[in-house]
Amino acid sequence: MSFCSEGLIIDGEVKPLKTDLVILATGFKGDEKLKNMFTSPTFQKFIKGPTTTQVPLYRQIIQPRIPSLAIVGYPETLSNLQGSEIRCQWLTHLLCQTFELPSIRAMENEIEQWENYMKRYASKSYSRSCIAILIWYNDQLCRDMGCETRRKKGIFAEFF
Repeated sequence: MSFCSEGLIIDGEVKPLKTDLVILATGFKGDEKLKNMFTSPTFQKFIKGPTTTQVPLYRQIIQPRIPSLAIVGYPETLSNLQGSEIRCQWLTHLLCQTFELPSIRAMENEIEQWENYMKRYASKSYSRSCIAILIWYNDQLCRDMGCETRRKKGIFAEFF
């Protein structure tokens, strides 16, 4: 499988499949499968990154240097369904141009900050999130979409 300007070329097919949206279930060793989707060594490098990191995705959804690529469901969370749902909502808002993305450099800086934050607070198993980190992260997605991040009425209730 490879991508082209018309959509997607499936191995063994002569004509490209004209698509605007591709849903790909990667399963086990998803980072390797994502990397191998691309024939370009440059794009492979963008997906894989250094061996000590996860796939570098802004808001855990898009790779800043690969245009028209969004990945939903890659990061493992306590509830993949809820995490994937809010990421799909974020992606919908992005496609509807509800908000604009920062520069590529700013997105890459935030990816690095997020990874350092995860390593610091989730230690060795930083690829798996704890609930407090997930709440903070979901709040970031809500802010991007212009949604209210408070879940309770009043600042005092929010703490308890």
